[in-house]
Parts: sequence; structure tokens; C-alpha cells
Amino acid sequence: MNREMMEIMRLMREGRLAEATALIQRNLSQGASSADTHTEVMDYLKQLQDRSGAAIPPVAEPIDVEVSEVSKQTPAEEGVGQGVPKQPFTPPDLTALRGLADRLKAKMPAARGQPSRKISADMIAPAVGRWLAGTYAGATGTRAYKLYIPSSYHGQPLPLVVMLHGCTQSSDDFAAGTRMNFLAETEGLLVVYPEQAASANHSRCWNWYQSADQQRDQGEPSLIAGITRQVMAEYHVAAGQVCIAGLSAGGAMAAILSTTYPDLYSVVGVHSGLAPGSAHDLQSALQAMQRGGKSAGFPATSRVIPLILFQGDQDSTVHPSNADEFIRKWLAGPDKPQMVVRQGQVAGGRSYTCAVYQTPGGQTAVERWTIHGAGHAWSGGSRNGSYTDSTGPDASQELIRFFRERLQREVVSAA
Repeated sequence: MNREMMEIMRLMREGRLAEATALIQRNLSQGASSADTHTEVMDYLKQLQDRSGAAIPPVAEPIDVEVSEVSKQTPAEEGVGQGVPKQPFTPPDLTALRGLADRLKAKMPAARGQPSRKISADMIAPAVGRWLAGTYAGATGTRAYKLYIPSSYHGQPLPLVVMLHGCTQSSDDFAAGTRMNFLAETEGLLVVYPEQAASANHSRCWNWYQSADQQRDQGEPSLIAGITRQVMAEYHVAAGQVCIAGLSAGGAMAAILSTTYPDLYSVVGVHSGLAPGSAHDLQSALQAMQRGGKSAGFPATSRVIPLILFQGDQDSTVHPSNADEFIRKWLAGPDKPQMVVRQGQVAGGRSYTCAVYQTPGGQTAVERWTIHGAGHAWSGGSRNGSYTDSTGPDASQELIRFFRERLQREVVSAA
């Protein structure tokens, strides 16, 4: 939480609402307000409601923000352990706080990204397959996940796709939005969706920006790799036939898994994400999201797996320049890659540019899709899920096509 936000919370807690409002208004006038600020104030209003029993009118939800940092202490408990005696909670005037919330709401972008209706089972997966819930427990913690098993599976080896959702999303939501389970039924794939826990991040963002969650066999990479291995142990998945992909915070975490576990994953897909090492804490994460990040501090790996990258050029949540950093990192070797570019247009939808970077040996290292006019949303996704853009090229279809091409090359090289 930034210093000014902490001061706002302190003034609100002490009942100095005029001063708190003035400070927030100053930040708003300077353009300093963000979805994080909105989220933090709304969290505090919820705490006031819970403690006082008073009703607070609903306020629009914030946009999908990829990082969040909310103190685990309640306002009345801040300072405990720092020589400050715990004081009884006295709720301030909620009428003034409602005006404060309305002011924040007016300055924030309209709520977006939410499904247009309740997600039903037929939106998530074909009825002919199986949609199962599971749990993984490892040395670094526990995470739930969902798994789709196509109707064609009878014990034979199938490829596995690991899908990491974005902030505020769930497995059901992400599956409905990407329609990956329907594609898996047609293509004969297993698909697993690890779920971030609210206890680990109140917006259910993967903590891609924390140093503790950027290392092999530590933190969230260990949990996601553990889920992957558990599915591989319980079902027949051949080694070298695992793809990992994600959206936004999930895309950033998928990129981290691809560099920390290149022996486990053979292909990585990143949609609207950030390159590994772009941030090491909340402040650097916000900077990377707003202006683009540099991953110079991230340790190099001996093997970089093929990457398919999707980015809207009008994304206001993750700056489009972050896609350039992926290119810089993935093509950092001494050999200059060859680039082939093609332009395309979805019928009645968005135009795009696809740049393919190949090694001197003719292998594709990166396939980069720039969707023109698109914001922070899964391209070609279904409106049944959140953060989707149905007018763009089908990112799910292209991801699986890219994955299949990689598997076919391995079969040919093995022969």
C-alpha cells in the first residue's frame, strides 16, 4: 500500500473525513487515482460496514488489476507489535464515507470485464466430457484446480494444457471465456486450471511480481508445477506434451513457469502478460504495467521454450510495450532470428499483425500477435466469461495450433 493511501486510511480511521476526502480529491485531480486505490478504499468501507452494521450503497467494481497489496491487519489492529496500544474501534460517519465512495466511483472507469450473465455448466464444458475438481497439497501450500477430461480419453496418452486465469477470475469463468474445454473435446486434450486462493491475493491474482513467487521449487511456481505433475501422474500425459498459458497475471506467471521449469513445459502462451523479472515488488509491478518493464534482473535459463504471445495495442492495464520485452528476452541469443510478418482481419472484427521469429535452423522461437484496437481481454473469447474480446482472432485456437505444431516437429525429429 503506498504512503498516501496509508495516510488516507489513517485519517478515515480517526474520523477526520474532511481531511481524508481532501487528500483523495487532490490525488484524483492529479490523475494519481488507480484501480488499486479504489479497491483499497472499498475494502476499508466493507470493514466499516461489517463492524458497524450500517449499510453502504453498492459501488462499481474496479477494473482487472494485476497486483494488489492489502494489509492483513484490520484498521483497528494496525500498529500492533509496534508499541502502539490497540484501541477500540469507533466507526466514523458513514454518510460522509458514502460521498467519498461516490467521488471515487465517478473518477474510475466504468466496471468492465464481468460476464454478461451467470455462468452455467453448458458454458464451461461439453456435457460429454468430465469437469472435475481437485486439490494439490505440497511443501509450499495448497491450491484447488479444475480439470477437463475429453470424452475420447480412455487411458491413452494425451497432451496437457495448463491454463492460468487472470485477476478476479475463477476456473469456471476462465474456461467459459476461453472456451478451451470445447476445443479440448475436439482436439483430444486434457486441460487443467489451477486456481489462485483469495487468502494468497484478495483479487485472486497470481503473485507474479513477488520475488518469492519467481523461483523454481518455491512459492506459487512450485504449486502450479505440482498440480501439473499430479495430473500427469493420475492420467496418461507423455513427457514433452505439456503447454502452459495464461491471461494477464496468469500470463505473467505462465512465463515464469516456462523459465523455471523448461523441463516440464514444452510451449508457453502469454496473453496480455509481462516478461519474467519485470517486477520484484508492488511498486515495480505497477511501473511495469503502466510503462513497460525490463527483465534484466531475471536469471537466464539454458533453454527457452517456444512462445506464442498475444497483446492488444490499446491495452490500458498492461502496457503494450511489455510484449517488446518478451521479444528481447526470448531472442537474446547470439544468432539473429529471421522474421516473417503477415497482416490479417477477422471477418467483421479486428485486424491483427502476426510476426513469426525463427532461428537460423528454421524453428519458431516466438509467434507474436498484435491485435489492433484491442484492450485487456482474451482475443476471440466468449462473452460468457470475463475479460474477453469476441471480435479478435481466436487466441485459444491459435495457441493449440502452435502447440500441435511443436509436438509434430518433435515427432519428426525423433524419427
